[in-house]
Amino acid sequence: MTATIDPVDEKLPITRLTALGMQHVLVMYAGAIAVPLIIGGALQLPKSDIAFLISADLFCCGLVTLIQSLGIWKFGIRMPVMMGVTFAAVGPMVAMAGNPQLTIVHIYGAVICAGLFCVLASPYMSRMMRYFPPVVTGTVITVIGISLMGVGINWAAGGQPVIGTLVDGVFTKIPNPDYGAPTSLGIALIVLISILLITKYVKGFIANISVLMGMIIGFIIALAMGKISFYGLGDAEWFSFIRPFHYGWPKFDLGSIVSMCLVMVVTMIESTGMFIALGEIVGKKVDDKTLARGLRVDGLGSIIGGVFNTFPYTSFSQNVGLVSVTGVRSRYVCAAAGVILMMFGLFPKMAHVAASIPQFVLGGAGIVMFGMVAATGIKILSTVEFNRNRNNLFIVAVSFGAGMIPLVAPSFFDKMPAFLSTILHSGILLASTMAVLLNLFFNGQGSREDVRSHALAAAQSSDH
Repeated sequence: MTATIDPVDEKLPITRLTALGMQHVLVMYAGAIAVPLIIGGALQLPKSDIAFLISADLFCCGLVTLIQSLGIWKFGIRMPVMMGVTFAAVGPMVAMAGNPQLTIVHIYGAVICAGLFCVLASPYMSRMMRYFPPVVTGTVITVIGISLMGVGINWAAGGQPVIGTLVDGVFTKIPNPDYGAPTSLGIALIVLISILLITKYVKGFIANISVLMGMIIGFIIALAMGKISFYGLGDAEWFSFIRPFHYGWPKFDLGSIVSMCLVMVVTMIESTGMFIALGEIVGKKVDDKTLARGLRVDGLGSIIGGVFNTFPYTSFSQNVGLVSVTGVRSRYVCAAAGVILMMFGLFPKMAHVAASIPQFVLGGAGIVMFGMVAATGIKILSTVEFNRNRNNLFIVAVSFGAGMIPLVAPSFFDKMPAFLSTILHSGILLASTMAVLLNLFFNGQGSREDVRSHALAAAQSSDH
């Protein structure tokens, strides 16, 4: 009798792995390179150094993704997870860059120390599972999806409404003149419609890469319309080795280390929601030990980032949405994506071509994927008892409201102390904290076994 292989552990043919892996890479590529661009600009680094930061980041994205998806010893959640630089660290790192007494090696010192803190703290953070019953989990996952929708919508409009650029050597924010251009919106719509048509009318492998096919269609249209530039491709190197401690040995500043450790606490809480969401999508039980293995990689990834001249890492939630859209649950797909990212880091010409994909092409795909994350949260909430326990309505209502604050009123907390900025401007963290506290207030502290059994039952009953 042949043993049944868990879809998460399924090893696919190399051609399918490559195509599916590239799909994951293209979905997270814009987010992966955004942080090095911002920090490089804030540090007023020359273009060659910013290019090096991007290559180092892509290499580390791939390496940490391999560790997370395949697993090494007590590290790695062994599910389809893509790792990238966390945006939660941008604020503190930009603040460090603006301090004339600190340099880039002080940033790397803080990143390494924060990574060590995360590795040591992860077993304790993983015990939070008991505080995430379905009413909390469903709320958090829904808010994650809604928060990401803002990213997808801005992508469809051509990027951020306000962009950062170097003006006379100073990193400055200016309005994006191309934001909301009809051409951008039209191509994003074509990508969205293409994905829906392929999903409905095409079967088999092509249906699994519907997002990639939609982006290819959008790319071809944008190329034909002259909206894509390969400027600088000829100047890019064919091969570039990522040397550890490229800027020198790390230096340590206590205030910077504390602020970066706070970032890692935020990252671990957000990652907990991501991992629970992914567990629901792929039908895999996420218990304390599994969660701890995943959170350790957030810390290990940050240590690797500090060594290889980049920044703190976390799981990328947009790729969780892609898993839900495609229905492909194999962790080896993300491992293949990790290999591709490492190649992009080592072969800058490859990275340059991928970087040429306009954000409005990604936008049409982003709306589908991020909406699927929100839909997963709503599906979990459908299993919650609201009729006999009206308190659950209050938990969901107030937590949603808290999670929407940074989205609908970005200046809401501007007069609060600066050191609270990282916490107060994360809608996911606000919603998670509020949902956990209100659930404790109304429903008390449930057992971890109750949470695990419900999550497993929900996953087994879901139609992946």
